[in-house]
Amino acid sequence: MKPLKQFSVPFTGLKLGKHDFEFEIDDAFFNEFEYSLIKSGKLKVQMEMDKQETMLLLNFRISGSVRLNCDKCLSDFDQQVTIEERQIVKFAEDNLESDDPEIIILNRSESEIDVSGLLYEMINVAVPYIKNCSNGGNGQQCDQQMIDKLESLSAENNEETETVDPRWEALKKLK
Repeated sequence: MKPLKQFSVPFTGLKLGKHDFEFEIDDAFFNEFEYSLIKSGKLKVQMEMDKQETMLLLNFRISGSVRLNCDKCLSDFDQQVTIEERQIVKFAEDNLESDDPEIIILNRSESEIDVSGLLYEMINVAVPYIKNCSNGGNGQQCDQQMIDKLESLSAENNEETETVDPRWEALKKLK
């Protein structure tokens, strides 16, 4: 059985109208995606599917936390994530591509939609560009010992770059 099979939602036998689905996302979900920036997390997904004659309207509510590495002190911390997104799925006779990223085109012969890729993208986009312990939402602060060590190493490097090789000084005089 495919590990992400639980994220495949069959819509063929459903009546027109709204239907609710729930998913749990954990470490196994993120491990299925090669080179994932997020390796660990615990999230709950509530998906409302509004089935219509020619399309599906998918509304996602994702909440929970993901484990990230701080860009400043390199320690792990939990980042709280709350996402609300909408996705439109239209049915067509041919396999067409949509110019709008909010619209997915499915062939009429399809009977289910796999939302694992959509969920993965939504979660990754919700992760802040600069990951910092203090912005995680749980009151955690950066590891001060690591910050001090990085600052001391940075100060040593600055002193080394300030001393100029005398050969370069001689070349500068030639101008």
